[in-house]
Amino acid sequence: MNNETTTLISLKEAMKRVDHKLQALEAHFKELDFIKDNLTLKFEDHSKTLANQGAQDELWTAVLSLKFTSMELNILYSYVIEVLVHLHTCVLEKLPDLVRSLPTLASILRRKVKNKRIRVVWESVLEEHGLQEGDITALCIFFVAHGNKAEHYIAKVRQMYIRDINCMISNMVKNQALQDGLLKAVQVIEKGKAEMAPQEKKSPLKELIPSVNS
Repeated sequence: MNNETTTLISLKEAMKRVDHKLQALEAHFKELDFIKDNLTLKFEDHSKTLANQGAQDELWTAVLSLKFTSMELNILYSYVIEVLVHLHTCVLEKLPDLVRSLPTLASILRRKVKNKRIRVVWESVLEEHGLQEGDITALCIFFVAHGNKAEHYIAKVRQMYIRDINCMISNMVKNQALQDGLLKAVQVIEKGKAEMAPQEKKSPLKELIPSVNS
């Protein structure tokens, strides 16, 4: 075997070794890219979690620092509890087979995370009422913070005390997310009352007056 042949064989072997190293490096870089992508996703998820936590902390601070009188707080609470009950009812109407397993709005909020059917219905109900998840978060925080001491006022009583609830909310609630949630709650309830009014006018008088026996 002459020197040229030996040199050629050695060169091919060297090229093979280089090729193997390049393949190993390529595999290593792919692994690093995969790790980088995973870390990026985790960082983004963590950032979103921190952002959501920060927003909720601001909401709690805003709710707990409200300067309403007891009467004003009761009126706001009345709108909040009515809209939460209404949303719960709407979901159950669309999921009649799950009435027993969804006894409260909290059960809907908890189960929609893993149950696609409940989640789809919940999202459609929110969309029908012009609401977003952020609005519900604000309303639920308000309910948890004040529900133990607030009282529910019916619509006629609310109107006796405050003529322009929207103006009151806009002027006194500075946190934008809380303000939006409360204003939308009022809008949903008032819209429902407006839609029910024509039906009540068409109803016979005897149907509007409770029976003495009842």
